[in-house]
Amino acid sequence: MKMKLHVVEISSLFLFGFEHRNMKCISCEGKYDGDAGACKQCYEDLKAKVAFLTMSNEYPLTSWPDVVLSSLDYGHPDGPVKDTAHTVVLASRSPVFKAILENETKEIDLYELWPQGLGAFVRYLYTAEICLDQQLARSLLGVAKKYQVHHLEDLCQKFLVSNLNWDNSLATYTFGHDHNDKQIIDAALMVITNNLEKLASSREYAELKESHPQLVIEIYERHFASL
Repeated sequence: MKMKLHVVEISSLFLFGFEHRNMKCISCEGKYDGDAGACKQCYEDLKAKVAFLTMSNEYPLTSWPDVVLSSLDYGHPDGPVKDTAHTVVLASRSPVFKAILENETKEIDLYELWPQGLGAFVRYLYTAEICLDQQLARSLLGVAKKYQVHHLEDLCQKFLVSNLNWDNSLATYTFGHDHNDKQIIDAALMVITNNLEKLASSREYAELKESHPQLVIEIYERHFASL
């Protein structure tokens, strides 16, 4: 009888340990070791999101948005498209916005963004949520760098790197250089050097040789260094 109980106890401990080594993340639904409810990467992402959404107590939260943001008009019949936001939200998300607003500025031009990009950017500042595509990620990365919205910058970098393929690698590589982004440059170079034979005969590669010959030299330097 004691032997049987002992076996049951061992089995229970084994199952308990096994279950805790094979938990399912509530965010990405992947398997992970532990019992925190989320895998390490999702947990760190959540911590960063909560930190990003923390409000500064230096400004009162007014009932109505009190700052006007303007985008490029791109031929819009009514001129630049405008959106609005609260001072406390802008100042909490960006030290650059905070410095601008300390001068009691109530209008900010974001002419790096087209109208849809402006709306996506403002929604992100309030929610830390965004649905990216290649064009939006590239546009918002430049804005995030300029205004030091580091959480958004990190998201755009990760999106562009994770969606790299041989077809968009040259454009992404050039974009990385335009924004002095080493993470994107290195990731794009890896894809390019792994597909150099195929890319060297493409129209995009011929255009790159004409417009940015120094980048082609860097590609070949990286390629020969990897041999």
